[in-house]
Amino acid sequence: MAFVEPVTLSARGVTLIPLALEHEAGLRAAAADGELWKIRVTSVPEPENTRKYIEDALAMREAGHRFAFAVTESATGKVLGCSSYHDIVPAIKRVEIGWTWYAKSSQRSHVNTTSKLLLLTHAFETLGCNVVGWRTDNFNFASQAAIERLGARRDGVIRGHALRRDGTIRDTVMYSLRSGEWPEVKAQLLYLLDKPRT
Repeated sequence: MAFVEPVTLSARGVTLIPLALEHEAGLRAAAADGELWKIRVTSVPEPENTRKYIEDALAMREAGHRFAFAVTESATGKVLGCSSYHDIVPAIKRVEIGWTWYAKSSQRSHVNTTSKLLLLTHAFETLGCNVVGWRTDNFNFASQAAIERLGARRDGVIRGHALRRDGTIRDTVMYSLRSGEWPEVKAQLLYLLDKPRT
C-alpha cells in the first residue's frame, strides 16, 4: 500500500483532485493565464509539454515519489493550478509540498492558503507525518515569502543543487514544519482565511 493513497480534498470552494490526463486542457489554460512557463524559477510546463508534465507526475506517483493534485474551483471544476506531495519518505513519515503553481488570476487569493491548509491537514492528521518540507529556488522570493507566511522554518540552503529550465544551476532553500508546530500553524491559516478581505 502506498503511503499517500488517492484522495480528494475540499474546502472553501477549492478542491484538490488526483492529477490525471483529463486535466491536460485545464492545466494548459491555467498556465496560459500569465504565461507562467516564462518564469525561470518555476516548474510550470510550456503548453506543448503539459501532457508530458502529467505523464511524468503519474510515473512518479507509480514509483511512490510524488503525488500530484489538480487544484480546481469546486463549483465549476475549472483547473486553477497544481500542487504535489513529493520526496515522500514513508519510513520517517515525511513529505514535501511542492510543484505548486496557480493561474495568475488565482494568485494573491485564498486559493494557495486553502490548498496548503488541505495538504497540511491531510499530511499531519491523516498520514501522521512527523514533518512536512518545502524547497524553492533561491531567487523565487515570492515562493519563499509564501512558505514563511505559512509558519514553516527555514532550514538552510543547498548550494548548486538543481538545474533551472534555462540551464543555470540553482541554490535550493529548504523549509520544514514539524508535527508539534502544526496546531499553531493551522490556527493561523484558519485566521487568515476567515479575516475579511480589504
